[in-house]
Amino acid sequence: MNKNDPKRNRSKKGLINPNYTKTFVVYEDTTLLEFLKKKIPAQSEKNVKRIIMNHQVAVGGVPTDFFHFPLYKEDEVTLSWTPIKNHIPRPIPILFEDDDIIAIDKPSGLLSVASDREKGRTAYRMVSEYIASKRKGARIFVVHRLDEDTSGVLIFAKNIETRLALQKDWGKVVSLRRYFAIVEPGNIEKEKVLKDYLAQDSTQKVYVTPIKSKGKLAVTHYKVIASNAKYALLDVDISTGRKNQIRVQLGHTGHYVIGDDKYGEPSNPLKRLGLHASQLTFVNPLTKISYDISSPLPKSFKSLFWKTHQEVKKEKEEKSRREKSFPSRKRKKR
Repeated sequence: MNKNDPKRNRSKKGLINPNYTKTFVVYEDTTLLEFLKKKIPAQSEKNVKRIIMNHQVAVGGVPTDFFHFPLYKEDEVTLSWTPIKNHIPRPIPILFEDDDIIAIDKPSGLLSVASDREKGRTAYRMVSEYIASKRKGARIFVVHRLDEDTSGVLIFAKNIETRLALQKDWGKVVSLRRYFAIVEPGNIEKEKVLKDYLAQDSTQKVYVTPIKSKGKLAVTHYKVIASNAKYALLDVDISTGRKNQIRVQLGHTGHYVIGDDKYGEPSNPLKRLGLHASQLTFVNPLTKISYDISSPLPKSFKSLFWKTHQEVKKEKEEKSRREKSFPSRKRKKR
């Protein structure tokens, strides 16, 4: 989260208190009941079932009361000493859904998956609850992530086979990753390909390094869509998927993504990060089906560059009102 963002009023419902929990990592495919019977052998099967039914267990931050909930390698199962409170489900902006994937238009300020500080309000939990409401025991799988303050196209797999196939060679199955970015100042070069080597310091902050052996190559291509004295709106296409690469590479040129004080000190006119994942094109290696999923330019982004029809109309009406209130006076002839 950006320090210059306003404090978000996060609901405490659905949160898991880390002081009263224990988390286990799954190392082989199994079910929730069988897994917990092994992890808490002092409890009888009846007691383990009671714990599950009492909503004291979550998988990936999502509570479940289904005994035969499927678990797979690298899943995280959290056992809470107290019931995990439910929260009111919010509408999910679904962009696309079929038997293998579901794509949503993730809002800015929403985590993709659970973190140490946030277990309740995440994109993963919202989509999980939606899928489970259609079929008990159904679940989703993480394929990729977007930063908390980045909005746009985010996909999840609906079965383990699809997740493994996509993640195995994500860089090759994805043919296009586009973003909208707003940077300041607005006097940026109209079009450019940025090629830099990126590394991380001890605090996990990414930076551009001139030493090739020390970093990983990041390639970012951008075009200016609109600009003014303060800001420029960019259409960005990344050929590599390095951590924070758009923010770091653009910042390295002296043009920082608005609302991002991690890699500079730009202004924050929209009270959010000026980065939106606009398009993701990829192929499912299992089915050979091609997907081209897009999310439109956010209205708030447009507001910095173009006036709406209503705003133009309002300005004309205001101008007409002023002219009627203060009519021009004709000079008297001498």
